[in-house]
Amino acid sequence: MDFTDVSLTALRVFRAVAEQGTFTAAAGALGYTQSAVSRQIASIERAAGTELLERHREGVKITAAGHLVLRRATTVLDQIDATARELSGLSAQAATVRVGWFPSAGAVLLPTAIAALRRTHPGINVVSREGSTPALVRALRAGSLDLALIASAPPFRAPDNESPALVLRTLTERSLCVAVPAAHPLARGDYVDVADLHGRQWIAGPNTSEDRLMGVWPGLDERPEIVHTARDWLAKLHLVAAGCGFTTIPAVLAPAALPGVRVLPVRGGPQEQRRLLLARLPSALTEAAARTAEALRAAAIELDGPG
Repeated sequence: MDFTDVSLTALRVFRAVAEQGTFTAAAGALGYTQSAVSRQIASIERAAGTELLERHREGVKITAAGHLVLRRATTVLDQIDATARELSGLSAQAATVRVGWFPSAGAVLLPTAIAALRRTHPGINVVSREGSTPALVRALRAGSLDLALIASAPPFRAPDNESPALVLRTLTERSLCVAVPAAHPLARGDYVDVADLHGRQWIAGPNTSEDRLMGVWPGLDERPEIVHTARDWLAKLHLVAAGCGFTTIPAVLAPAALPGVRVLPVRGGPQEQRRLLLARLPSALTEAAARTAEALRAAAIELDGPG
């Protein structure tokens, strides 16, 4: 076993595979071919003298040895990246916190928290990226994120079963709402009855292996008519404003509603709760990350409001 000749490229590829969950996705994220990714993983496993990844049809699972290598690789890569930032002129005093977020959290909550941090702690530099909840959890495990805003729907359970368990903090728990065109007759009331959602046209997000179908009211006893598919929340709301259909919307996104859209609670039948969670690894947070976490919590309280 000789790790002295392992390249930084191999370490970055290994972390990318751990974060992306598949060789194919890692290759796409890095701009490599899949065969190049495979060669780098083979080289690091030869150096380790053991298997670091279990290959399955649906993706990869990190072995116990892989977790050890991943922790060390993350430390090395973070130090290299910090050195590059300092050499490029970024103040050494600027503490960088890496935050991941699922799409609706980035529309209102994250900007509110960052604006507050800039006023109170201008030395904290927040860098962020969007992703699905499974992808954000993998990024936390891979050490490429410090904090992640993730979504949870019933039945509420941990986002993965890896060890050690993630530290999860509930920021908000609110019922799902529905966005309707302001010119629609249902927009005249203060709520929509669930019975009035039958037979509607819906604007939904793409249904992938990682994300459940978002945009259609859950539990309707009919095959939904999906007339538009869009991942971007702003695109969905513009389509609603144009009278193209209805879409579901987390309560946290309600402040971002456009003119021409009414966001209303749904009455009748069981309420569809949504939790907004702040997730992190159980290791101690840096001071900057802890202050960022507190700013996210405060922003959630501010935006949650009554009801």
